[in-house]
Amino acid sequence: MDASQTRRNEYVARINRVMDYIEGHLTEELSLEVLAKVACFSSFHFHRIFAAMTGETLNGFVRRLRIEKAAGQLLANPGKSVTEVALDCGFSGSSVFARVFKDNFGMSALEWQRASKEERGAALEDRKIGQSFRNPWQAKDFSIRHVGPVTSASPTWRIEMKKNTDSKLEANVTITEFPPRNVIYARHVGSYAGLAQVFEGLFGRLHAFAGPRGLLGPDAEMLCVYHDDPSVCDEEKLRVDACLTVPAGTPVEGEIGTMVVPGGKFAVGHFELGNDEYGLAWQSMAGGWLPESGYQFDDRLAFELYRNNPEEHPQKKCVVDICIPVKPM
Repeated sequence: MDASQTRRNEYVARINRVMDYIEGHLTEELSLEVLAKVACFSSFHFHRIFAAMTGETLNGFVRRLRIEKAAGQLLANPGKSVTEVALDCGFSGSSVFARVFKDNFGMSALEWQRASKEERGAALEDRKIGQSFRNPWQAKDFSIRHVGPVTSASPTWRIEMKKNTDSKLEANVTITEFPPRNVIYARHVGSYAGLAQVFEGLFGRLHAFAGPRGLLGPDAEMLCVYHDDPSVCDEEKLRVDACLTVPAGTPVEGEIGTMVVPGGKFAVGHFELGNDEYGLAWQSMAGGWLPESGYQFDDRLAFELYRNNPEEHPQKKCVVDICIPVKPM
């Protein structure tokens, strides 16, 4: 077994421990902090690792196990009330349980109890088609290989999509020490996935502030900092900052804020992306490269660093570095 497979197996073992813990504690409060501690991962980034490796969000996995346990109990214990089953399976009450059960099986809990075997089988098949969960232990979407000597002081990895997929996404990944960055920012709170106008508006406001103040020099860098993970944060509460590097002490006003993006050791994936490929690129880093790298997430902000004007690219793509904070396993 090669070293990369050994490292991936360590990630798999940690995720398996979390799954086993969840299954054994379904009636308890399963906080992110507790589950991250079980996995020995940073709580700040654990949910991203879990989702990238399993194809389910952490909350989604817990909810699925609870509802599947409840479906079994409803059949095995017809004398128990729906409320008793709900509480026994970790739901806070019957109203929440009723909504989740119908969303999952297309029928109420009582209808499930009374349904024929064939009707329940049809409901399960519809659920399977609708959820399309990935099995991370059987196959990977990405191939990861070293480019150059494995023992190099500055190793480089190559990410490529598997040949049986439609996407041609590929990138090199390097480990880089970044200095802290002083930035000004314009912030958006709310949904942003697939909404190019959100980022156009953010950078438009940032440029309108920075231009007249002479802050758009040749050494200025443009980046986006993501404070929250969409897999665990409500859409209306997601925070993303469009940022511009500036000298320390640059005054701000109004909606334009200032902060320091922490430096340190980062894994940097060098991509050329279309507007609909960012999610896949992040997945390739967190679920493809990271488990084979010998590194894990560190508790610092991740960000995207933009290297070009997409309008000047022959395919209108963005040359972007996806930068994730790391530390050795």
